[in-house]
Amino acid sequence: MAGDQAIRLHDRAEQASRALPPLLVSAERIAATVILGVHGRKRAGPGESFWQYRPYSYGDSTQRIDWHKSARSDRVFIRENEWEAANTLWLWSQPSLSMDFRSHLSNVTKRDRAELVTLALGALAVRAHERVGVIGAPFAPGHARPALIRIAEWLTGHQGASLPEAQRMTRLSSAVLVGDFFEPAELMAKSLTRIAAAGITGHLIQVVDPAEETLPYAGRMEFHDMAGPLKFLANKTESLRGAYAAKFAAHREHLRDIAHRFGWTFTVHRTDEPVARLLMVMHGLIGGAKSRAFASQGQSA
Repeated sequence: MAGDQAIRLHDRAEQASRALPPLLVSAERIAATVILGVHGRKRAGPGESFWQYRPYSYGDSTQRIDWHKSARSDRVFIRENEWEAANTLWLWSQPSLSMDFRSHLSNVTKRDRAELVTLALGALAVRAHERVGVIGAPFAPGHARPALIRIAEWLTGHQGASLPEAQRMTRLSSAVLVGDFFEPAELMAKSLTRIAAAGITGHLIQVVDPAEETLPYAGRMEFHDMAGPLKFLANKTESLRGAYAAKFAAHREHLRDIAHRFGWTFTVHRTDEPVARLLMVMHGLIGGAKSRAFASQGQSA
């Protein structure tokens, strides 16, 4: 009898796992190896994570009374939530056609890697009891696993603008934008201006294929624009490597300057590099940014 129950439970688990988006399964597997960091302040304040109960005292608002807890005792208790340095982690993965590129030097496309990184950051944030939302999505941020399922489904099925569009986001929240950002730098600056104006602390992660950095081709090669009919025939591709590298580096440096102008961070990730390494870097950057936001909030009080 016990063996039959175990088999049925296993079958239900297998069926449930098959119903999950494969992207979510991969993201959670990676997230399990990385700790996002403790963003809570271990003090009472505005937030959603429960911290402690304490007895009601004179001056407390009656709206803060936990009636369920109080009903089981002869005292009246206040429910306190833990102070959180930021309200929501907003995510965005670039849906541009250029993100579908994969060279012989990588096993995945830039789109696959960007979506995995985006969702893994969301999974880490949920583990840290943060709310997670997606810029441009029709659903509200959440702080539980169902929110991750909605995000996974949105990332794998959404086709939208090549750059994030401003929307209503809570001040002192954080945003992580993931993409190759090959659009003109002035368009990127305009997009970030609208988001940063809301007081959002942000991070740019540029995802590139290793071939896009090194141009490892030689001889006669024809290059096609993935977003249009443009094409270019090079008779001796290796002769273009120096000029190409200089232009590529200049564009990246321009993006870095734009990010720093708004107080954002800029990180480069190649698709032949481990995802866990990037998440460890983002752990420090996101945690540090939230700490700075909390400090500035305290100074302005």
